[in-house]
Amino acid sequence: MNKFYFLLFALLVSRAWAQADHSTLKQTESERYAKMLSFNVNPNTLNYDLTYQRLDLYLDPAVRHVGGVVTSYFKPNQNISSIYFDLSNVLTVTEVLYRGAPLQFQQLPTKELKIDLPQTLIAGVSDSLSIRYRGVPSTVGSAGDAFTTSTQGGTPVLYTLSEPYGAQEWFPTKQSMNDKIEKVDIIVTAPLQYSVASNGLLISETTVTGNYKRTFWRTSYPIPAYLIALGITNYTKINDTMGSPPFPFVNYLYPSTAYNAGAMENITWTKDAMELFEKQFGLYPYRDEKYGHMQFGWGGGMEHATMSSMGSFGKTLIAHELAHQWFGDKVTCGAWNDIWLNEGFANFGEHLVNEKLLLSAAQFQNYLSSQMNFITSSAGGSVYVSDANLNNTNVVFDSRLTYAKGGYVVRMMKWILGEEVFYSALKSYLNEPDLAYGYAVTADLRNSLLQSTGVDFTEFFNDWIYGQGFPTYSIRWNQTADAMVRFEVSQTQSHASVNFFEMPLPIKITGTGGEVLYARLDNTTNNQKFAVSAPFTVASVQFNYENQIVTRNSTVARDPSILNISEIPQAPLSVYPNPAGNQLFVSGLRQAEPYELYSIDGKKVGSGTASPQVAIELSRLTPGVYLLRIAGEHVKFIKK
Repeated sequence: MNKFYFLLFALLVSRAWAQADHSTLKQTESERYAKMLSFNVNPNTLNYDLTYQRLDLYLDPAVRHVGGVVTSYFKPNQNISSIYFDLSNVLTVTEVLYRGAPLQFQQLPTKELKIDLPQTLIAGVSDSLSIRYRGVPSTVGSAGDAFTTSTQGGTPVLYTLSEPYGAQEWFPTKQSMNDKIEKVDIIVTAPLQYSVASNGLLISETTVTGNYKRTFWRTSYPIPAYLIALGITNYTKINDTMGSPPFPFVNYLYPSTAYNAGAMENITWTKDAMELFEKQFGLYPYRDEKYGHMQFGWGGGMEHATMSSMGSFGKTLIAHELAHQWFGDKVTCGAWNDIWLNEGFANFGEHLVNEKLLLSAAQFQNYLSSQMNFITSSAGGSVYVSDANLNNTNVVFDSRLTYAKGGYVVRMMKWILGEEVFYSALKSYLNEPDLAYGYAVTADLRNSLLQSTGVDFTEFFNDWIYGQGFPTYSIRWNQTADAMVRFEVSQTQSHASVNFFEMPLPIKITGTGGEVLYARLDNTTNNQKFAVSAPFTVASVQFNYENQIVTRNSTVARDPSILNISEIPQAPLSVYPNPAGNQLFVSGLRQAEPYELYSIDGKKVGSGTASPQVAIELSRLTPGVYLLRIAGEHVKFIKK
C-alpha cells in the first residue's frame, strides 16, 4: 500500500509521475492499521482451513449498507464442535444454514461469530455453511475505512480497503495470517447504472428484475481476506492486454480520469513496468486472470490482488502497487512484524523503475541520496517490529523504516549478491513451494537465499532488520611503489544494538590517466586492512560510489602511513556467491594470484590471474560443479 504521493526533488517538479510523502503516509496508514495491533492470528480460527468463500451481496453506492449471504467451505484440521468467523458486531447475522437447517450462533463483542455445529466434524473432511447478514458497516476510526461510500463527480461511489483487519467490517471471514482462501467468488447485485470492479476474472454481468445488475467475479488464486476488494460507481471500463503472451489489462476508471490524457498515458505505461518486473521478478503471478486498476477515493493506492485500487496514477505509485503483486500478494508477510517483506520490496520496485525507466543516472543517484538521508535522519529504529511495539502504530508503519529502509535493505542484498544472482534468488524465493501464494516471515527469506545462493544472510538480517541504525566509515588509503593500494577501514555504529555491520564495501579507484578499477572490500572487523593491486598511478578513491549501501558522514582520505602488504594479516580464502552466476569473487587474497579452473571430473577448463576483490568471469562455463585452484588452496563451487 502507498498513499499521498508528492515529488521528492525540485528538479523533478515538472514530471508527471510522483513519489510517496512518507511522513503523511505514516500518519494515515497508522490510523488504518490500528485495529490489527492486538493479534496476527486469531486463536479461535486456528482449527480449520478456509478453502472457498462465495460473497453474494446486495450493494448500492448511494447507501452505506451491506447485506447478503456468504457461503464458506472449510476443512477442520482437528475435530471441532463449533467454528468461529471474524465479523463486526455492528452487523447483524439473521441466519446460519448448515445442510439446509438453521444453526445456533452467537455474535461476540470481540468481533467474532461463534457457530455451534449439530455434531462434531471430523478432521480433514471438508464441509460448508452459509451466513445471512446485514447492517451498516462501522464509521468509527480505522474500522470505518474498510467500507466507504462517497461521491466522485457528483456520482455515488462505494469501495473497500480491508488491510489489515478490515475485511470483517463488511463480510464474515477468517483474517489470521496463517491461511489463504483458495478460491473466492464475488457476486454483487447493484443498481443497473453502476459497474462493479473486483478481484479475478469477470464471469458475467446480468440484468435482473427491478433495474438491477448482477456482476460475478471469480479469483482462483489463494488470497488473504484483506486483499479481497470491490469498487462500485459509474466506471468507464477500458479492456486491453499486456505481456507476451498477452493477458487481460483491465481498468475501471472514474469518467473524469478516462478523459485525462496524462493519467491515461501513465496507465498505459503500466505495461512498461510490467515488462520490467516480469524480467526481474518472474512472470506476473496472476496471468490466468488479469491485472488492472479500479479507482477509489484514497489519495494513494492499495495492492488488491489482480486489481490495485488507485486514488491517483503517478508512475511510482503504479509501480509500487504493481510490485506488490509479487511481494505482498503472491508471497504475503506471515506476521505484521514482518511487513517490510511487503512494503520494503514494493519500495524496491520504485527503485527499479526509477533506475531503469524514469530517471537519468544522475537523477537516480540523487533519488538514492535522498532516500539514504531520510533513513539516516535518526540514529535508531529497527525494520522488524517487535511484539512489544505492536501497540505503537508509529513503529509498525514507520515510513523511514518499514518503507524506505526496508527498500534499501533489498538494494543492499542486490549489492552483496550481484544483479544476476540476486534476481535469480528472488525468483527462487517467490516460487518456493511452501511460500508461493502463501505466507513468509524474514527467516523464510533468509533460508531461501541460503538455499539458492549459498550466502548466509543471518548476520546481515541481525544487523539491518532486527538491529537498529547504520554505520559510519573512516577509510584511509595509500599506494606504494609495488602498485598496491592499501586500505585501513574503521567503523562506528549509530546505535548500540549492532556491534559491527559486516558488509562488502564498494570502492572505485581512479587513475591519473582516467583508468578505473572497482574493488569490493569484505569488511568483517574494525580497523581491518586490505590490499588491491592497481597497475596505474592512483589519483582518487571513492567509497559507495553508486550509493550501494546505507551509511552517513563516511570519509575517505589518503594517508601515507598505511601499513605495507607484509603487515596485512592473511584471511582464509573463500569464494562468493556460491552457487555463482557469471562472476565469482575470491575473499582473502592479499595480492594477484594465478588460478586454474577444473570441472568435477578433473578436466582443466580455464585459467587466469585473480586480483583481490576483482571478479573471475565464469560466463563461458556451463552449469555444474567446479574446482578453483588458487594460492595453494582448492575451493569447490557451483556454477548456476
